[in-house]
Amino acid sequence: MIKSIRMSALAAALVAATSLSATAETVYNRGNSADPETLDQHKTSTTYEAHILRDLYEGLVAYNAKGEIIPGAAESWTVSDDGLTYIFKMRDNAKWSNGDPVVAGDFVYSMRRIMNPMTGGKYANVLYPILNSEAVNKGEMEGDKLAVKALDDLTLEIKLHAPTPYFIQLLAHQSALPVHPASVEKFGSDFVKPENFVSNGAFMLSSFVPNDAVTAVKNPFFHDAANVGPDKVKYYPTEDRGAALRRFQAGELDTNNDAPLEQIEFIREKMGSQFKVAPYLGNYYYALNHESEAMKDPEVRQALSMAIDREFLAEDIWGGTMVAAYSLVPPGIGNYGEPAYAEWADMDLLDREEVAKKILESKGYSASNPLKVEIRYNTSENHKNTAVAIADMWKPLGVEVSMLNTDTKTHYAHLRDRGDFDVARAGWIGDYSDPQNFLFMTESDNVGFNYARYDNPEYDALMDEAAITVDLDKRAQTLKKAEAIFMRDLPFLPLMYYGSKNLVSDKVSGFETNLLDVHPSRFVKITK
Repeated sequence: MIKSIRMSALAAALVAATSLSATAETVYNRGNSADPETLDQHKTSTTYEAHILRDLYEGLVAYNAKGEIIPGAAESWTVSDDGLTYIFKMRDNAKWSNGDPVVAGDFVYSMRRIMNPMTGGKYANVLYPILNSEAVNKGEMEGDKLAVKALDDLTLEIKLHAPTPYFIQLLAHQSALPVHPASVEKFGSDFVKPENFVSNGAFMLSSFVPNDAVTAVKNPFFHDAANVGPDKVKYYPTEDRGAALRRFQAGELDTNNDAPLEQIEFIREKMGSQFKVAPYLGNYYYALNHESEAMKDPEVRQALSMAIDREFLAEDIWGGTMVAAYSLVPPGIGNYGEPAYAEWADMDLLDREEVAKKILESKGYSASNPLKVEIRYNTSENHKNTAVAIADMWKPLGVEVSMLNTDTKTHYAHLRDRGDFDVARAGWIGDYSDPQNFLFMTESDNVGFNYARYDNPEYDALMDEAAITVDLDKRAQTLKKAEAIFMRDLPFLPLMYYGSKNLVSDKVSGFETNLLDVHPSRFVKITK
């Protein structure tokens, strides 16, 4: 009986696919900055992967075109008065791309999988508000103790260890996307291969050719398939922003999520409304390795930070698409107030440079005995130009800079795997509008994102205190104390608050700028 039902479902899919091919196929050619390192949602760590994964899968909640939370695989939810228990009602028409129903148990399986320490989920701690999640993830409890329970096929219960004002936003993150249990059990890590891939989102994986394109086609079983815009999405890795611009001008790309800084004036003049710049919840920073001989002294780190002309970087290098940053947490974020800025943020640049020079002189560094620093960055003219400018700013202090660039996958793998470095370019885009989403990166046990290898018990204690503080004002005060310690110790060197830079063809509709720079392909329409 099960076999006949499965065959009927596949037959229906073939009929649907045939009907689609009978009309002109709409293809969305989407530039996406870099190839994904993985399509396993429980091992992902970059926005490049998130753009693709959110098209292939649907979490309990999802984003609309404006970056707002909407119902996903769950059509509704309720929260207990104490804020600790969430009950999700699943859609009764949600299906996987092979026709299997999406049930509450799929999310139980998926959340246990990302919390399983053997999975090696880099983003597992994003879901630590779930009761017992941290203990499970650290191997201190069995997976069945995770407080995620299927009350029945259409009802999911999640319990938290403390009220978390941003919990629903967390569930839109790629780490909370479900896997198809039967596929993972059958194929193990190979479930991500196109021939084994089963997804529940608006699209399903067709092919993945590294350095060429990831191709996804419309999922006929998606509950809102009738309203999905493109029939096919091709995600092209566009690390070379200049080449991406040329492809966009030639009509080969419908959108691209970045632009070459050295051509910003040309783009603004020639592209007009097709070039969209908007505020973006993110921080462009340099990670400073506290285990490096060059970076281990906090006074040296402060001196290097003081000497950087951030306004020049934002305006001249990044063409006014960034804003100078003097804090880790961007201003305007929810549940916070003003961030903890660097104590010297209001000093004149020349005065800062003089203080920085004296600090390094007191440490014995000079033009004849330079502080030797290597800056690592991932391939991009934008990142290269930034590194060159900073090297020039540090030179008068007696700092000798060398540079090393690698492709994006290699760069971030090196940082996550604790490879040797002095200074490394990185960036963080907020997954939800709350300061915790920035400050959690440098908690001592955050192996996936604490590139600096920062270990400060006082900082950790404040973060732990904030995690259980219900009063939002008191919580904000505690988090600000943590950020003040961060700005004193400088595990990361904040440089600029991001602005999103999208090239969007006049043939594209349904693409709306938003603070998270989230643009689900299902809402995009292409007019050829």
